[in-house]
Amino acid sequence: MHALLIERSEIIDRLVAVKRSRAAEGGSAFRPAREASMMRMIVDRHRGILPLDTVEGIWRVIISTFTYVQAPYAVHADLASGDAAMRDSARFHFGFTVPFIAHMGASGVVAAVAGSKGDLGLVPAFAAPGAGAWWTALEGEHAPKIIARLPFVERADHPAGLPVFCIAHPVTDGAVTEVETWSLHVAGWTAHAARALAPLAEVIAVPDRGLDGAALLASIPVGGAVGLDTVLAALRAAGASVRAVALVGSHASRYTHCPQDAAQG
Repeated sequence: MHALLIERSEIIDRLVAVKRSRAAEGGSAFRPAREASMMRMIVDRHRGILPLDTVEGIWRVIISTFTYVQAPYAVHADLASGDAAMRDSARFHFGFTVPFIAHMGASGVVAAVAGSKGDLGLVPAFAAPGAGAWWTALEGEHAPKIIARLPFVERADHPAGLPVFCIAHPVTDGAVTEVETWSLHVAGWTAHAARALAPLAEVIAVPDRGLDGAALLASIPVGGAVGLDTVLAALRAAGASVRAVALVGSHASRYTHCPQDAAQG
């Protein structure tokens, strides 16, 4: 196995040299579509007494490290909602070779990624107390975007199961668009409007522009029965008005692994 890793590193080294000679080097080599597909395949085919955590962890380190040697990057993480869980997520998914930079707040993570060449950012994929509408900074055409949701494979006993969004400069190669993430600015936001959206999309909501306004981050599956138009219609039917809409990223759909499924297979 060690010999194979060395052989792969030599291939990657030649690949990097070719990219540099063609002036093709730039940005992160992180490819969320490829990684999501690979991690799903690995956990679904696994069997035996070797813990799945070990198998997944080994692959994550190999993938992330070779990504790093192709195009060095750092991982910026928001620790405001809890240090240990976010560090576990960063280290499990990206290993210890990739530099880890801590921030106290999602806005600092977004700003750091925006000012970098190819860094990644990790922010909680839930409404963190006092976090504010950090995703509004992703609305510009050239602003960073949500490119992944971690973990790639969810399970009840995952050692790094904190749900996080991965942010990076827009990915042109290897993007995954199973779920689109939309920034919505809404007036007339009420509990009734929140209940209307609950069965349609995963939504993070924070106060915005006045007592009755809200900034929403809505994750909407692509190609399903519910789309952006359905979500907007539900808001209007609940008495809310939509001030602005912007696409701020996409990621793979949530994929859940159940241990009993593997045992039956």
